[in-house]
Amino acid sequence: QVQLVESGGGVVKAGGPLRPSCAASGRTFSTYAMGWFRQAPGKEREFVLVWSGGITYYADSVKDRFTLSRDDNKNTVYLQMNSLKPEGAAVYYCAARSSPGLRYKSQEFDCWGQGTQVTVSS
Repeated sequence: QVQLVESGGGVVKAGGPLRPSCAASGRTFSTYAMGWFRQAPGKEREFVLVWSGGITYYADSVKDRFTLSRDDNKNTVYLQMNSLKPEGAAVYYCAARSSPGLRYKSQEFDCWGQGTQVTVSS
């Protein structure tokens, strides 16, 4: 089993940047894909991006503003978010899959972190 812990959320002004991170521990060698999702109050969990096999696929709503980076030595992935919009306010979750593939549905991920809150002020 892989354990995921997000951190780095916070309050940011609209248009500003934020870089939450997700640290993995445990059976990290069994992780073949990582994803980020977000969930705003009263809304369904929304796909943000997925990484697998060296490829990152972004949701249209974040493309060109969000970037995934990895530090394999630390088993940590980072979500660089630029030009944040008010509608980007949500709890951000990282997730892992034990099989490869660029999947975008939350039910296709096996393991989840507890989430980190991102608040965007106008």
